[in-house]
Amino acid sequence: MNQYKPGFIKRTRRGIGAIIGRRIGGRRIFPVATKIVLVYVLFILLSNFSSHYISLTMYRGELIKLMRQLLVKDLRDVYTFANTQYEISGTTGDRNTAIRQIEAKSAVDFKNRRSLLLGIDSEGNVGIRAARTQGFNGFTDIRALRAMKVSLKRNVGEGFISFTLGRERYFGVYKYNPNWKMFLLRAEEYNEFYRNSRSVFKMLSIIILIITIGCAVIGVYIINYVLRFIRNITNDIMRMARNNEIRLIDLKGSQADDVTFLGMAFNSLSDSINLMMKIFQKFASRDVVIRAYEDKGIKLEGSRRELTCLFSDIKSFTYMTEVLGTDIINLLNLHYTRVFHDILKLDGIIGSIIGDALLAVYGIFDGESANLKSYQAVVSGYKIHDVARGIREGMERIREKLLDENGSLTPLEERVYKAVCLEVGVGIDGGSVFYGNLGSYERMTNTVIGDTVNSASRLEGLNRVYHAPVICSEYIKKDIIKNVPDHGLVFVELDVVMVKGKTEGKKVFWPIFKKDLDHSMRQDLRHFSEGLELYYAGQWKKANGCFSRCSLPIADVFVDRTSGGRAPGKWNGIWTMDTK
Repeated sequence: MNQYKPGFIKRTRRGIGAIIGRRIGGRRIFPVATKIVLVYVLFILLSNFSSHYISLTMYRGELIKLMRQLLVKDLRDVYTFANTQYEISGTTGDRNTAIRQIEAKSAVDFKNRRSLLLGIDSEGNVGIRAARTQGFNGFTDIRALRAMKVSLKRNVGEGFISFTLGRERYFGVYKYNPNWKMFLLRAEEYNEFYRNSRSVFKMLSIIILIITIGCAVIGVYIINYVLRFIRNITNDIMRMARNNEIRLIDLKGSQADDVTFLGMAFNSLSDSINLMMKIFQKFASRDVVIRAYEDKGIKLEGSRRELTCLFSDIKSFTYMTEVLGTDIINLLNLHYTRVFHDILKLDGIIGSIIGDALLAVYGIFDGESANLKSYQAVVSGYKIHDVARGIREGMERIREKLLDENGSLTPLEERVYKAVCLEVGVGIDGGSVFYGNLGSYERMTNTVIGDTVNSASRLEGLNRVYHAPVICSEYIKKDIIKNVPDHGLVFVELDVVMVKGKTEGKKVFWPIFKKDLDHSMRQDLRHFSEGLELYYAGQWKKANGCFSRCSLPIADVFVDRTSGGRAPGKWNGIWTMDTK
């Protein structure tokens, strides 16, 4: 039997999938056949349940009428018996025995567990109580008592009434007995009275539901068989939408009908559309492609967004161009191919490329990625350095091979080696910018505009001053600390700088991964931080001593600045940059 089990399970899953559909892209796609049958089933169930409920309601109304007639008869008998017992009690003087006799007489006619007869005076005191259960104390429904008293004042001492006793709702009939000076009340509890009718309705509902579900399942299979090629076409199109591609639909085994003709018409366009899609994806960023795909077009529009900008620049690019000539293109393509892969993998987009300069933007996509934008930018900054280091190491291996073979390098080879050994700088800042499409409907470009872009460029320029691989603003530090609790970074404050074109100083930081810190580097950073505090305070002589004990390149510029031992006049801790 085990050899048939895998096939049975597979057929069962296929059958279930035909009914409830499959999950695609996190959403369940229900088959058309299932929707048609479900709508039909819902109307059938609504019709059947409504008709049965209406019938039940009408049936209950008739039952109430019949029960009231029976209650009137019971109350009439009890009323007559009560009068007889009143006369007997007047002779014997034993009122309590008479009441017990009335209660016993009433209980004989009870059919249900909560059936009851009460004798209630005008104050609501219960003088006569005949009940199989004792779950109540006195008559507490003031509104019902008031209604009976009002009716009595109008010389109507009997009638039908509903009341609440304990937690139960009752209906019944009452009649005022002037001898006992009580309202004799014979009643039945609603839920108990309706119990049988509810059981019948529940049983009918279950039967209707079982029959309807069985018919619905059969209906789904029949309709699925008739529309089976619509399902095939839909599955292929959903795969295309998920992969952002257009390809041929498999029409093998299809019939000569309108569904097949629809698939053939789609296939006739797929090749050219697929080609255009691939070209478009290479020249536009992913968010633009997604927006164009969703909106079926591209608009000249933009909005203010909270984004993070990364600016990267290749150092000594003029020298590289002079030495390499047109081969510089091959080097840049090699560099950018690896860099773009890392940036896109971290949900960044390429804002622009201007020769040796690269602008990447983060936070474009909604969801968790928007909160990680600054962290992703910092990681990308170090990835860019990793790519440049990889190229340098590759050139070093080639240089060593040439030295082994030739013993030395020619002057040209030395120049080429120096030119190809890429060195990059990275600056990162974030804030509110304009992001969108600019240009005209004949030619447009996706761009980001704002002070944040310029600031990122200025921060990258500071790499040449402070010799830190990545420099970021205080915005980046706060954004990462707020949104990425386990970021694993240490933010080393480098300086307070007023870059060219600005009127205010801005703190700049060097983000370092904790895993890259060894004991020696921690010691150097402690000396640097101590020196920076003295530097801000204007105690340049002491600061120079601290900076001198730091072996990191970031301290070199401060050793030079503080070598005179005295801060400039009106020193406010802000260093003004004269160049970009």
